[in-house]
Amino acid sequence: MLQQLCYLGATVTNASFLVSTATVMTPLAAWVLIGERPTASLTAAAGLTVIGALLLSGGIAGLSSGDLTAILSAACYALWMVELGRHMQAHARPFTAAATQFLGAAAFALPLGALQGNLSLAAALAAGPELAVLGVFSTAIAFGIQIAAQRFTPASHAAVIVSAESVFGALGAAIFLGERNSPAGALGAAIILGAILSVAMSNRTPQARTPLLAGPIPFDAAPFAAVPATWAGNRPALNSGPLEEYDDPCR
Repeated sequence: MLQQLCYLGATVTNASFLVSTATVMTPLAAWVLIGERPTASLTAAAGLTVIGALLLSGGIAGLSSGDLTAILSAACYALWMVELGRHMQAHARPFTAAATQFLGAAAFALPLGALQGNLSLAAALAAGPELAVLGVFSTAIAFGIQIAAQRFTPASHAAVIVSAESVFGALGAAIFLGERNSPAGALGAAIILGAILSVAMSNRTPQARTPLLAGPIPFDAAPFAAVPATWAGNRPALNSGPLEEYDDPCR
């Protein structure tokens, strides 16, 4: 809702960049909320992603109230990604989580839309194709995939990877709308893709394994210290018989 409101007072260029600052807010939120310290490589990748988004959007003008709303929207995205990752790792039910979020958003937004948005059946039918694309692809499928993926990907890494949205948006505008990016925009897209690849490859780095035979296995005698003393009195005395029964070491 905040992201939609920011476009009332912010330019598309400013809004697209400022919402992308969620990339750097997410590692900070993960550090504060769940103690997930960002590594140096992740911090660099997040910073490069924001620089790339700035180049791709063509710069930023003076901040307005809409721009501040966009920053607040990015902060909400950052908190959502951290809490979503924690929820998915604890419960691992992506489709239930997605359906619950979508139903909750609809229950919250529909009354506001009825009061402020001039909803009507004719308007919904006229915008049917656009609503279908936004509802199915941009919302249900996109967020559903992200929710399922955050079972296995830290929120900070997911924030950097999801920033590829701006690159795909620029490609889609070039293919379907005939828009052309400047050399600075192309450089920004390349920087974002490079940051995403660095994070993706860091996830594939093999973890060091502890050797199975790294040393003697410690013996804990504590469980045997509580053996009742009567057990010792009832056991047979192995050395009470003839010694020749135990002479052979192979027995």
